[in-house]
Amino acid sequence: MLLALFWTFFKVGLVSFGGGYAILSVIEHEVLQHQWMTPEHFAEAVSLAGMSPGPIATNSAVLIGFKTSGMPGAVVSVIGMILPSFLIIIALAIFFYKKSNNGWMQAIFYGLKPMVAAMVIFAAYRVGAGGSTVLGINAHTVALVIIFAFAVIGTAKYRLHPLVVLSVSALMGTAFFY
Repeated sequence: MLLALFWTFFKVGLVSFGGGYAILSVIEHEVLQHQWMTPEHFAEAVSLAGMSPGPIATNSAVLIGFKTSGMPGAVVSVIGMILPSFLIIIALAIFFYKKSNNGWMQAIFYGLKPMVAAMVIFAAYRVGAGGSTVLGINAHTVALVIIFAFAVIGTAKYRLHPLVVLSVSALMGTAFFY
């Protein structure tokens, strides 16, 4: 049973692109095919996994492994789920470390930096520019910019602890948007 859990979640972890919710149907297919749970129990496990902190696919692996084989099943399922990503990251890290002095590799990463920054700025604009706008700016955007400015200034200039910045930002968000 432990080997079956490991192998099943290893395969799921190997193909789990697009996030945990995208792979839930694959997990459901495997669980029901092995008859480890009924559809109702699987739905309950996914609901519980979604309410728990952490990735839903990994949380589902824990719950399914625990339901089928207790604590050893939970451990084996999680190892199977995260091992493919871990191995891929290690292989990429070794590759990039060996190629870090390569001129082409440095040029690629220098080119990626502004692209990533542009994507973050565009995502922030898209989130902030909802609703009626004047030149793309509305009250929602202004409030987000104020919270952002507080966070940057509080962290960079006044060296506030990140938990303080996070807490005050949450309070400001509640005040602006509630």
